[in-house]
Amino acid sequence: MKKFGTAIILAGGKSTRMGFDKQLIKIQERRLVESLILKLREELDEIVIVTNKPEYYIGLADIITGDVIKDKGPLGGIHAGLLKSASEYSYVVACDMPSINLDYIRHMKNRIHKSDPVACVTRFGEWIEPFNAFYRKDLAIHMEEFLATGKRAVHTMLKDYRVDFVPEKEAREFSPEWNMFFNLNTREDIQEYLQRNEGHEI
Repeated sequence: MKKFGTAIILAGGKSTRMGFDKQLIKIQERRLVESLILKLREELDEIVIVTNKPEYYIGLADIITGDVIKDKGPLGGIHAGLLKSASEYSYVVACDMPSINLDYIRHMKNRIHKSDPVACVTRFGEWIEPFNAFYRKDLAIHMEEFLATGKRAVHTMLKDYRVDFVPEKEAREFSPEWNMFFNLNTREDIQEYLQRNEGHEI
């Protein structure tokens, strides 16, 4: 099994604040998820999309799947993606996160090579950023056990495992404004993103 190579894009969620399905967000006349896939393919070989609308992604991804354990939020999506991944470690991002940072992805891969953790996740103060992170495939079975207890928070589950936490200060060397963790929840977020990134590719 290849150590790296798979990107998992979580494309579920209720999109309540957006007012329309976030899976259909367009930036500069192109669906955001298409731009994410193009960027990720510069560094990773396989694209797995976890979605409740598989018809949106025909021809875009290598694998399209849905939650195996329903209605469990992001952790359920990560679990479903890991089950389909062909890599030991998979990079996980959400479909509404427009700023892919390939240098940071490479940085996390280098950290993983040194310690072989179950995950490589970035700290944000006392919390963590569950996306723009790597998870090991064999963590899926432990996710099932955790979800069976009725819990679903990613940060709670990871407390029991050997995780490589990237310090916030170190991550900000790659993204001083924390843009690589920015997600689009509202129409205002889209406008703010467009204003900040006018003329720049995703």
